[in-house]
Amino acid sequence: MEPRDSIGELADDRALLGRTSTAERVADILRTRIAEGLFPPGTRLSEDGIGGALGVSRNTLREAFRLLTHERLLVHRLNRGVFVRVLTVDDVDDIYRTRRLVECAVVHALGEPPFAVDGLADAVAEGERAARAEDWKGVSTANIHFHRELVALAGSARTDELMRGVLAELRLAFHTVADPRGLHEPYLVRNREILGALGAGERDRAERLLARYLDDSRTRITDAYAKAVDDPEA
Repeated sequence: MEPRDSIGELADDRALLGRTSTAERVADILRTRIAEGLFPPGTRLSEDGIGGALGVSRNTLREAFRLLTHERLLVHRLNRGVFVRVLTVDDVDDIYRTRRLVECAVVHALGEPPFAVDGLADAVAEGERAARAEDWKGVSTANIHFHRELVALAGSARTDELMRGVLAELRLAFHTVADPRGLHEPYLVRNREILGALGAGERDRAERLLARYLDDSRTRITDAYAKAVDDPEA
């Protein structure tokens, strides 16, 4: 069963449901809370606790669980319940292969400059503010925002939805690694470099920077994650 403070925080989200509560809205709330680390990988999700906190029916909650299981954020274990998924190292590696295919293709396919980089600039500034406050969880969130804004340059709702799931899944790995500063701080400068290239209309340079960024991040994070899952107390 979840810690009481997790359920207490989730109860604050009840107002977001309004009078037109749906499984999709419940799934949105749980997806966000999982991404924030409120329910870490391996946590069993209590139907009674979550349903009571959000004021939704068991059927609605089960449908939300089904949606998030389809997105690979949850896993159902027979006779044991629903759990936040624990990724394998191969999962993390595959997420990065997907990111490289999608994100680099988005940048490669951009039309003529100027590019709409305001959202990227906001995400870079958000990350730098979080770093100054030594809020490394906030740096991680800002980095996710940066990559979502990057993919949004494609103007494709389907690509946005794909990357929303991929990046939410990736955060399951982030919550398992013990050194968030070491994981995320090096990419603040690289985000600003990519922003600068796109702001200057240098699409090809931005694509090269992004490809190197993702390759380096893939190596760094898969190594860190492998150590974390091999020795959870390290």
